Amino acid sequence: YSDWRGNIGPPLSDTMILLTIDPLTRTAGMLSIPRDMWVNIPGFDHGKINTAYQLGEAYQLPGGGPGLAMETVEGLIGVPIDYYAQIDFTAFVYFIDQMGGLKVDVPSDLRVDIYDDPKGKIWIRAGVQTMPGDHVLAYARARGTMGGDFDRAQRQQQVVMAIRQRILD
Repeated sequence: YSDWRGNIGPPLSDTMILLTIDPLTRTAGMLSIPRDMWVNIPGFDHGKINTAYQLGEAYQLPGGGPGLAMETVEGLIGVPIDYYAQIDFTAFVYFIDQMGGLKVDVPSDLRVDIYDDPKGKIWIRAGVQTMPGDHVLAYARARGTMGGDFDRAQRQQQVVMAIRQRILD
C-alpha cells in the first residue's frame, strides 16, 4: 500500500502464509514463507518471492499479483493453491479494533514501529495483554529481534491463532 500511495508502483508482498485445511481429519497447518526467499518466478527467472505479487500487478498478468504469487508458491512447495486472502494494513487494524483488540502473550519486550503513525516507535512490554489493531500490526511486522524473519513468522502465526481463538470465543 505504501508503494502505491507513494506512486512507486505495485507493492511487494509483506507477508505470505500458506494455510492448509484438511476437513477429513479436521486439522490445519500454517507455513510462513520468508519474504526474501530466492525462488523461480514463472516468466521472470529468479528473484525474491515477495516480488511475485509486484511483477504480476506491474505486468498485468492474468490473475494479477495474487495469481503470480500463487503460481510461484505452487512451484516452490509443490502443492496446488486453491484460494488466497489479501489483507491490507488498514483493514487488518480495523478488524482487530472491531473485535475490541486482540489478546496476545508477548514473550519479551519489543520495540515496534507503528505503521503510518508520525509518533514512530513504541515499546510493547512482555506479558499477556490486549492490544489495539495498530499495535498488533506493528507486533506482527516487527523485525528487530535476534531471530529476524523467523521470530517475525512466529509472531504472525501467533496473531493468526489469537484471532482464531477470539472468533471461537
